[in-house]
Formats: sequence, C-alpha cells, structure tokens
Amino acid sequence: MDLQDKRVLAIVTNYGVEQDELLVPAKKLREAGATVDVAAVESEDVQTLVGDKDPGEKVEPTLTVGEADGSAYDLLLIPGGTLNADALRQDNDAVALVSTFASSGRPVAAICHGPWILIEAGVVEGKTLTSYPSLRSDLRNAGGQWIDQAAVSDDTGGWTLITSRTPDDLGDFVEAIGKALA
Repeated sequence: MDLQDKRVLAIVTNYGVEQDELLVPAKKLREAGATVDVAAVESEDVQTLVGDKDPGEKVEPTLTVGEADGSAYDLLLIPGGTLNADALRQDNDAVALVSTFASSGRPVAAICHGPWILIEAGVVEGKTLTSYPSLRSDLRNAGGQWIDQAAVSDDTGGWTLITSRTPDDLGDFVEAIGKALA
C-alpha cells in the first residue's frame, strides 16, 4: 500500500477514544506514507482508553476540530470508544466535517461507536454499514442497512463509507481504508 501524498484527518474528543482504534490506523497509514493529523475538540492531550475504561496512551493532537480544514484531506477517520463517540456527535464542528467529506465525495472511515456521528450528519440513509452491535438499531432507524461483517465499504451516493465493528477488526478496516485511498 503506497499512500504517499495522501492526507488523513482523524477526529476525536479529548477523553475516551478507544486507544487502538486511533493509534493502529494512524500508525499503519503513516507507515504506508500517508500524513495523519489528529484533530481533537480541544488543544490539550487526548486521553485514550482501553476497553472504554482503562487509561491508555496520551496523544498530542495536531490541531483542533474547529481549526481543521476538511478540504485539505483525502479521508476522514472516526475512531470509536463509547465516551468519545457520544461526545463527538454533539460537537457541531465535527458533525460539519462529516457532512463536508460526504458531500464532496471523499471517503469517511468509522469504527465501533464512531458511526454515531454519521447519524447526526444525516449521511446514513441508503448506506450499507457495520458498527459495534449496540448501534445496529440506531443505524437502521437512520435509514442504513446494518450488516455484521469485519469491514464494510459502500460507495453508493457518490462517496465511500468504510465501517468496522471493533478493535478485533482493525486489520480489515485499515486494508479497506488503504484501498479507498489508493
């Protein structure tokens, strides 16, 4: 996977993002040559969690969500973590970034609880996607077709949505992201 000159924007809150859902894709994409910026709601360090409860690594954000210029990136990455995803979907700047990527035809990749923000942005209808199982009804109620697969790519509607279930599926998730960027 050669991702030279590709730019990825990961959006997170400052507390509660699932550690591996942020760090593993960022590392793998950087190893393939992509630039990965982490935009947090605030400029302070991001405290990741492991399993939604145990403190993980701290991550220094590159910029804030409010400062992020979505047009400068090739793909939007939305990691999960229940606390992160629930708070992120309430951030107007983050929701606007999702809408910007979808309306401009650029790919969005969301894992675990990350797809909650897709509902807020109104971009789920007509899409086939997956997530952590507890979001199944929310995504179906928003007009999506939820399926239980490790990673799902759907390019209907003029833009690609890549979704995945849990950290156990990160290999498939990162591979799908790589294909969308290649």
